[in-house]
Amino acid sequence: MILVFGDSISAGYGMAVDKGWVSLLSARLKQEGYVFQVVNASVSGETTTGGLGRLERALKAHDPRIVIIELGGNDGLRGLPLATTRSNLDAIVDLASRQGRAALVLGMRMPPNYGERYTTGFAAAYAAVAARHRAALVPFLMQGIAETPALMQADGLHPNELGQPKLLDNVWPRLQPMLRAGALQK
Repeated sequence: MILVFGDSISAGYGMAVDKGWVSLLSARLKQEGYVFQVVNASVSGETTTGGLGRLERALKAHDPRIVIIELGGNDGLRGLPLATTRSNLDAIVDLASRQGRAALVLGMRMPPNYGERYTTGFAAAYAAVAARHRAALVPFLMQGIAETPALMQADGLHPNELGQPKLLDNVWPRLQPMLRAGALQK
């Protein structure tokens, strides 16, 4: 089982659930011959604090082999302290790792109007947490999407249906080695 644990980006905000990247991941797994089931435990508006508070229940309920962590964007948009976001991300990855789950951290970035110090520190938090736990990392989930208006919803924050396959394409190269390592293939 793969647990996707994120916010509105993974919850498929603003579109039919079957159009989101997590549903596309399920389809790709089947197409590639993997028998992993995907559970999407993403919640729109979720922060790292909220995620940390509900992760243990989700791990017990779903018993995943792989946990894809896509949290922190709402922390950044709210201007929450970097130390808090990093500490929560660290605790989330630690909890998953201590229970023997492989973790894949999906990094986010903040727009430049948050200032260089904040944006640099925000991006660095994902890399530091992943390195500390030897977790796989996608440095910026929205690479090639966020800067392309045709792939974004009108709010400028969420990818549209055209952007969803690109989200999956950003995740797949880091996820695929994890699938092979714990492979359940037909």
